[in-house]
Amino acid sequence: MINTVRNTVMAILNKDNNGYVTPEEFNLFAKQAQLELFEEYFYDYKNALNLQNKRLSNSGYADIPKQLAEVIDLFTKKATGLTYVAGTTSFTLPTDWYTLNVVYYNTTTEVERVNQNKINKLVMSNMTAPNTSYPAYYLTGASDSTPTPTSPGNSLIVYPTTITTNVDVLYVRYPSSPKWTYNTVSGSPVFNQSAADYQDFELPLSDQDTLVFKILEYAGVNIREAAVTAFASQEEAINDQKET
Repeated sequence: MINTVRNTVMAILNKDNNGYVTPEEFNLFAKQAQLELFEEYFYDYKNALNLQNKRLSNSGYADIPKQLAEVIDLFTKKATGLTYVAGTTSFTLPTDWYTLNVVYYNTTTEVERVNQNKINKLVMSNMTAPNTSYPAYYLTGASDSTPTPTSPGNSLIVYPTTITTNVDVLYVRYPSSPKWTYNTVSGSPVFNQSAADYQDFELPLSDQDTLVFKILEYAGVNIREAAVTAFASQEEAINDQKET
């Protein structure tokens, strides 16, 4: 899909000699456009569920929550045996995690999530203190990717602290960054799908038009061509109306 999207973007830009977007610029715009659409799925899913709860949605092919959930499920992943960082009581999360679904201890025991500001009260209570049968965790240090004893990092803090192994997570990952790869032939880039670092979009084919419009918006800003940005915004708005 990525080559079709790029060809469409370039054709629209070249129609009135609006400007040129390099492969490197296209890849940056493509990454941002995909991230925008990816996050929109969660907001759309929430809104669709609200309508369903109000009995304002349909079933079968018109079951929008089901369709959106199927797309989100494509990014669901399981990581087993998280790395324990000695001295921090923490487990390092996968670098591509977006949101956690479930945390498990010893494969089947679900670890309950608690807010960081409540964990101390929970631990200090004889009645509610986490144990290996009813463990708990909180998230910490999302700004750090490598935990250390002084900076836990992008990790889980698990209680009781005697748990140092066998922690797994089921999570929704970020989509892989798209990359249009190429060979230079006679001074021009020619698509090369067999390159080792090639990466297509991971969103459904139904998002192709929206990806084109979003990339055009970024391209219009980059080349300072207001007409391109306005066209892309208008087409994206029309496309959104068709989906509602």
